[in-house]
Amino acid sequence: MNASSLRALIDQVASGECAPDDAVRQLRRLPYADLGFARIDHHRDLRQGMPEAVYGPGKAPEHCAAIVEELLAATSAPVLLTRASDAQVKAVTALTEALGQGTGEVTVTGTSSTMVFRPAADRGGNVVVVTAGTADLPVAHECTAVLRALGFAPTLLVDCGVAGLHRLLAEVDRLAMADAVVVIAGMEGALASVVGGLTPAPVVAVPTSTGYGAAFEGLTALLAMLAACASGVTVVGIDNGYGAACAIARLLP
Repeated sequence: MNASSLRALIDQVASGECAPDDAVRQLRRLPYADLGFARIDHHRDLRQGMPEAVYGPGKAPEHCAAIVEELLAATSAPVLLTRASDAQVKAVTALTEALGQGTGEVTVTGTSSTMVFRPAADRGGNVVVVTAGTADLPVAHECTAVLRALGFAPTLLVDCGVAGLHRLLAEVDRLAMADAVVVIAGMEGALASVVGGLTPAPVVAVPTSTGYGAAFEGLTALLAMLAACASGVTVVGIDNGYGAACAIARLLP
């Protein structure tokens, strides 16, 4: 349930198109639906303008399928399943096909997948996602899949790390014209500072767990981004492409 669907329901009751009892039945799903193993937050989109996403790891495939089914039935907002295993994707696909909801859009993000149903309408905004290296692509693909689900059409720039700075400088015009930039980097995480000094747009930095021993599975990049000399860089958690996309959605109107 989001603001537009709630207004539509109120209008339908006012016009007589929807009976009050039917409206009450729909509103019973607010603020959440208790499935026994999960409480689905149907109020989140209405409350904060962002739909609830399903986080795959730790959930049984049948649990993922049931949660996605509930979200599809109760809201018109985008439905996302993140970090999904092959078994979870298969379970959700089998159920949604049986319900006539299609197969969803599946983006492979390294060893897992992001699954999207009913992406939002185009909301405009020039969002650029830039990676330091090819090894950062799984996080970038998660980020771009979520951005598309939320109504953006991101541009992905790959392998622009500071070890070959000329690769990034070739994209300076795109960075200067961006409304928001996501920087995804492992190793020492220096790309966030460099990009932050080249564009006036908000910069959201994502440290990744790529890198050799002293990278400490992303901790070095995380601390470097938090200490960035470019002012105003926002930093999310290690490998959190989903969180970066949501930060962009909150930053841009």
